[in-house]
Amino acid sequence: MAAERKKATVAVDINPATRTVATGTEVFTREVCARLPDAAPELHWRFFASRPRAGLGVDLVVLPFRRMWSQVRLPLHLAGERPNLLFVPAHAIPFAYAGNVLTVVHDLAFERHPDAYGFADRAYLKLSTRWAMTRSRLLIAVSESTKQDLVDIYGVAPGRVRVVPLGIAPPTVDPAPASRLSELGLNGNFVLQVGRVEARKNQAAALAAVERLDGVTLVIAGPERDHALSERLRNSTHARVLGMVDQPMLELLYKHAGAVVVPSLYEGFGLPVLEAMARGKVVVAAKSSSLPEVGGEAALYFHSSAGPDQLAHVLDVALGDHALRTRMARAARARAAKFTWDRTAAGVAAVIRELV
Repeated sequence: MAAERKKATVAVDINPATRTVATGTEVFTREVCARLPDAAPELHWRFFASRPRAGLGVDLVVLPFRRMWSQVRLPLHLAGERPNLLFVPAHAIPFAYAGNVLTVVHDLAFERHPDAYGFADRAYLKLSTRWAMTRSRLLIAVSESTKQDLVDIYGVAPGRVRVVPLGIAPPTVDPAPASRLSELGLNGNFVLQVGRVEARKNQAAALAAVERLDGVTLVIAGPERDHALSERLRNSTHARVLGMVDQPMLELLYKHAGAVVVPSLYEGFGLPVLEAMARGKVVVAAKSSSLPEVGGEAALYFHSSAGPDQLAHVLDVALGDHALRTRMARAARARAAKFTWDRTAAGVAAVIRELV
């Protein structure tokens, strides 16, 4: 016990990992936090959440609270514990917390594409991000692109930002039966897009490109945030909007997709690129923000400003050139293998060590 008390204590807001719907931030929190105790065993780790959640791989301290948990309940509790550092994987540092803090900036989409956010959400994101800039001696960015955004938009000194890329884990479930594709009417060639339906993800451009290709369908798997855009996609005979799908179904879609398209106008990191490459898929991505940084030479690119004809051409090449597909699949798997959650956790732990 004496040796344990000598360890510096790091409190972690693991609350995003307890949410039912897991997007990039939730996956990051879950995968990194599960590995932090092994990445830095010399530190004493305390993980806090507002609700229980099995399978996180850590000892969880549950502090029940209905609303404003991170801004009220967590800082009230930590005022008594007084850890050496509070690590917040999702950037919303408590305004009322006076201790040493570290946070992760995943993207500044609300600055680059403000129209995609409501007034209240945008105002809160601006306020909480500026507070994080003020309160954190160091910051973690998930890509060089996001680091540059912090420098350009908020004037953060480059030396305060540590870039720690995200990781990827091998699939842990088998694909659903192939008969499920027939049930969805997917009996021909299709390209897959994974992510929220919203203007920033640029599904409209993907649809316009696919409509120029014979016998190809655009399949979109992800929550429907922009209902008008969802309706427009559903009204096309060239698109299937599936909404959220379970992991076996997602693995089935990856397995049979002719290519994976990531036409986003902006991504803080671009996890869908990495997920597709890990499965050996040919990725066609926009040459914007962090996407080339993630895909490297293992993806095909188009310029989103060039219009749908260029994307249609790149998709046509990706679907039709067998030698290219074989070569790109091999390169994709090799590149994805460089991005692991163990490496991400080690990078986060290294920044935490700088602060404690």
